[in-house]
Amino acid sequence: MKSYWITFTLLVVVCATGSAQDDILGKWKTIDDETGDPKSIVEIYERGDRVYGKIVKLFRNGDEDPDPICDLCPKDDERYGKKIIGMEIIRDLQKEGNEYTNGTVLKPDEGKIFKCKIWREEDKLKIRGYWGFFYRTQTWVKAY
Repeated sequence: MKSYWITFTLLVVVCATGSAQDDILGKWKTIDDETGDPKSIVEIYERGDRVYGKIVKLFRNGDEDPDPICDLCPKDDERYGKKIIGMEIIRDLQKEGNEYTNGTVLKPDEGKIFKCKIWREEDKLKIRGYWGFFYRTQTWVKAY
């Protein structure tokens, strides 16, 4: 009976450690920090030892194109002229302590690429884009 409890305790510790590393993975609802309206659903996933994010859904008004392309993306970027739904907007994030850093984020509605980092704060995901010394932080909420 004692070995059962030891095994159970070890299993709980291993599962808790694994989920702490993966707590940013999954689908997140992006929120416009100016209006408070939902903008999209971004799926955060691992590929190799890096973390990436792609847009899987857009929340559009009736007068907006429901399936837009990235016509504002830099013309030398392979995402230029491609559909935004399905587009990888977060690239090459590396785990560094409790944060994922040294990656980039594309803001398709502006066509700008920023250095970025992401981290969890309670049940929310924080994403910070940098342009030189200036930065802007958004808060995303778990989608499902």
